[in-house]
Amino acid sequence: MAVLGALARYSDEPESFLPFVYGVAAHKLADHYRRAGRDRSDPAADVPDGVDVGASPEQMMMAADLRERLTELLGTLAPQQREILVLRLIVGLSAQETATAVGLTPTAVRVTQHRALAKLRSALTPAEWV
Repeated sequence: MAVLGALARYSDEPESFLPFVYGVAAHKLADHYRRAGRDRSDPAADVPDGVDVGASPEQMMMAADLRERLTELLGTLAPQQREILVLRLIVGLSAQETATAVGLTPTAVRVTQHRALAKLRSALTPAEWV
């Protein structure tokens, strides 16, 4: 529905339609998580059906530590840098698609991604470089 509502702002270029849709979806996803972060009416997370018997307690603690560290590192980035890294590295969009989604040029996306990765690199300790 959001894509249909935003079609008035779409310029008729066939190669830019998919990035346009991804951009709308990325903003809707960000809105969802912002809203969920403010909504305290359901404080309990979904309970898994069972326990992951394949992971040892040590592996589970290491995974939790890694998640915590990654969250901490991503928290040091500006919101736009974080969004660009997510779209490029996790979602897998190209620089052109990401540029359309966030309203920048492909060059600006690549520069922002480079700066964000450099900032993350500088925040790593020598032990984390392994």
